[in-house]
Amino acid sequence: MSRAAIFKDKTAITEKIREAARSVFPIVLIVVLLCFCVLPVGTDIMLSFLIGTVFVILGIGLFSLGADISMVPIGTKVGTALTKTRRLGLILPVAFILGFAVTVAEPDLQVLAATVPHINSAVLLITVGIGVGFFLTVCMLRIITGINLRRLLIVFYAAVFALAAFTDADFLSIAFDSGGVTTGPMTVPFILALGIGVSNIRSDKKAEADSFGLVALCSIGPIIAVMLLGLFYPAENAEADIAAAQFADTAHIGNAYLRSLPHTLLETAVSLLPIAAVFVIFNLLSLKLTRRSFIRICFGILYTYAGLVLFLTGVNVGFSPLGTVLGSELMSGKAAVFAVPLAMAFGWFIISAEPAVAVLEKQIEEVSAGAIPGRAIKLSLSLAVSVAMGISMVRVLTGISVLWFLLPGYAIALILSFFVPDIYTAIAFDSGGVASGPMTATFMLQFFIGAAGTTGGNILSDAFGVVAMVAMVPLISIQAVGLIYKKREAVTEETREEYGDFDIVELWEVEEI
Repeated sequence: MSRAAIFKDKTAITEKIREAARSVFPIVLIVVLLCFCVLPVGTDIMLSFLIGTVFVILGIGLFSLGADISMVPIGTKVGTALTKTRRLGLILPVAFILGFAVTVAEPDLQVLAATVPHINSAVLLITVGIGVGFFLTVCMLRIITGINLRRLLIVFYAAVFALAAFTDADFLSIAFDSGGVTTGPMTVPFILALGIGVSNIRSDKKAEADSFGLVALCSIGPIIAVMLLGLFYPAENAEADIAAAQFADTAHIGNAYLRSLPHTLLETAVSLLPIAAVFVIFNLLSLKLTRRSFIRICFGILYTYAGLVLFLTGVNVGFSPLGTVLGSELMSGKAAVFAVPLAMAFGWFIISAEPAVAVLEKQIEEVSAGAIPGRAIKLSLSLAVSVAMGISMVRVLTGISVLWFLLPGYAIALILSFFVPDIYTAIAFDSGGVASGPMTATFMLQFFIGAAGTTGGNILSDAFGVVAMVAMVPLISIQAVGLIYKKREAVTEETREEYGDFDIVELWEVEEI
């Protein structure tokens, strides 16, 4: 790489780390205040958490830069190359392979797989990868043929809830959580880039709009795949481990991080190997990138690898133990009465600080030509995720099945799709990945596991499902914003019809309208 490229990367890394710090800081601040004022924890666990925070921030920063440099270009270039062949026999199997490869490398999914006690992590990763791969082929067919997204969503979600009636409760929440975590920082940019590349096969005006909705469909795949797994996977009487690690001294903390590194290095390398191999093979056979572009993408893969290692190490050793302890301490003390409000506060700050929300805001503003301010998007998401966290805590306290909330939630979202422009439906169903970010799959899930374990509830059915709730609420909130925009647009059109092009309009007349 040239000196200019190295300098550019240094600047980009600095900016990405700042974004990651802004994302993580609100949660860290709330946790520190709770630990010092309300829910005291061991000094060892707090120190490990703070070290883990540094790892997580550095990891998210490097990972985000790596995804921008490698995953997005790979998705776009491979998608474009596939369209040039105009061969379904090639497009569909490659889409499946790519969907599988990018999914098993998703950090949020890896965290979830490591947390689930009664399913082997490798089995869960492979199952979810197959689900995403299959539905990515469905997405390619939709882009090429122009099938209406709403019809597909109705059909597949009807299949989801029909299958849910036969799914064991221990698999149900995990199935919906799997759908939420797959739409993460690795999968989303890659799939969107692939969709844009493939949409070039069509020349009509709807082609670009049809490239949205890919994430929405791909998130259904893991739900169905894990439900089907539950029908055949041997039942295990395993329970989630809610016992947090204890550290005797600082040396013990350091050893915990050092012991975690070799395992994480190997697992991350294995998870990234498929997508790297696909890229190399495609470059040899079709892409034939310049030496400079090839090296650039390789460096992006290395950034992604380093970021994943740091992120997963920080989560496993630092974040998860404290989340479990806080949830347990909350429900065992007098502060239990504040469980629901506290969960809602976590939800508000998680989504408010999520870097991907800014991307969504920009996307909506472009679609609406600036008619909908970004602040309205962020406010709607903050309120929605806050409510989702509150409902999840109510589930922990009462044991109510997640289906009692997901079924009406998705029903409302699908009904709204008939009253808003199609583009808003696509963006809304894609936005689940924005809401269910790294903090939800890592810290908050462990927080609910600790709470459920202390109250004596079923951890598998009560604690799991929080990611699914957080991924579902944007479907309603974004479409609600789209409905407001549609009404405003109708009022604007009425105003244009009332006054002619050459009429003199007084300011007070416009204000009254």
